[in-house]
Amino acid sequence: MKRPSSKIRDEIARLQEQLRQAETREAERIGRIALKAGLGEIDIEDGELLARLEELAGRFRHSNEKPSKKPEDGAGRSDRPSAAKVTAVPAAGGGGEA
Repeated sequence: MKRPSSKIRDEIARLQEQLRQAETREAERIGRIALKAGLGEIDIEDGELLARLEELAGRFRHSNEKPSKKPEDGAGRSDRPSAAKVTAVPAAGGGGEA
């Protein structure tokens, strides 16, 4: 049986609200962690901070991917990634708020 469009719209609205709430929880969690790490005190432009965080996210994404093929000679190799070092760089022009 086909559902009427009004029920589909209601479901979409409900799912959009769930998405909004999930994004809020994620943003609050990441924000708390960023503040604990001292990112709130760094003088850096938003664009530069975003670029650095995207790099960091990429490192984590790649470290979570499993290799498609086992190396033939696994001697001395660890599948665990090394810790990524994040270095703050002052923004050019200085006065922007992060």
